[in-house]
Amino acid sequence: MAKTATAEAMAGTRYDAGQIQVLKGLEAVRKRPGMYIGSTSSRGLHHLVYEVVDNSIDEALAGHATKIEVFIHPDDSITVIDDGRGIPVDIHPIEKIPGVELAMTVLHAGGKFDKNSYKVSGGLHGVGVSVVNALAEQLKVWVRRGGKEYYMDFARGVTTTKLKVLSKGVSERGTTVWFKPDPTIFTELRYDYDTIENRLRELSYLNKGVTITLKDEREGQEKFETFFAKGGLREMVAHLNEKKKVLHQEIVYIDTSRDDVEIELAFQYNDGYNENVFSFVNNINTHEGGTHLTGLKAALTRTINNYAAKNGSLRKPISRCRVTMCAKD
Repeated sequence: MAKTATAEAMAGTRYDAGQIQVLKGLEAVRKRPGMYIGSTSSRGLHHLVYEVVDNSIDEALAGHATKIEVFIHPDDSITVIDDGRGIPVDIHPIEKIPGVELAMTVLHAGGKFDKNSYKVSGGLHGVGVSVVNALAEQLKVWVRRGGKEYYMDFARGVTTTKLKVLSKGVSERGTTVWFKPDPTIFTELRYDYDTIENRLRELSYLNKGVTITLKDEREGQEKFETFFAKGGLREMVAHLNEKKKVLHQEIVYIDTSRDDVEIELAFQYNDGYNENVFSFVNNINTHEGGTHLTGLKAALTRTINNYAAKNGSLRKPISRCRVTMCAKD
């Protein structure tokens, strides 16, 4: 046994308790970023934006925000501003640090776990914003709450400026997050306007009544767009079908709730041969479908078959419908 252990050690293959690494704080994120954002290329780079925006969207879902602003700055840093409640700044009773610092520096720390704070939420559920902080060369946050504006900043997940009050008598509320991705982590550092634009437009359809703006400040490609969908998914279906010949002008639309689950559905048939279906759960696109989409298709097909059978419209039941559909639950 002693000879075997010695041989293992010499070969560098020894495996005992000494080989088990303990990564503290946000070290794990920086060590294996792909586990948290998918990649360190363009996909992961854009995911940073989505995670910060999702926090603002959560405030809108909870009924506390109506406006979200996203800026792409000349150096490809990002700013996200919302008019929500502002991240809590009081001292956490157990961790003994301000709530905003806890949210920014500790994994799995966030209000999303408390159903009284957020009934539904998207993103990485308490991981997102701290992951962004860990993978940012610099991150700064301003919180407008309780008549004051607070400020903190961080570098690669480490607090560099403790929470301080910048001003008093502030009437506005909300959170502003600025960050610059870490060039030692990412292989791609340039943001693609169209990629962010598509996601923000999608979010506006999924969160009717919320105004989302996107401004690109980079030289030679300055752009500014506003996304606002009063009709929710109806407007998304209309957008997807605008170049198709539809079989009925009025979009079928359902907005209801069952067993404490909110459901929104819109669809419209066209003369095409391919269906165009988008399904979402808590603002997350379920690209591969799921039981929610399977159940919806089965119920829709059954309902049409039953109606057709009663009216003698079909010789045999249909098994597939060609439809542009957007569903959210």
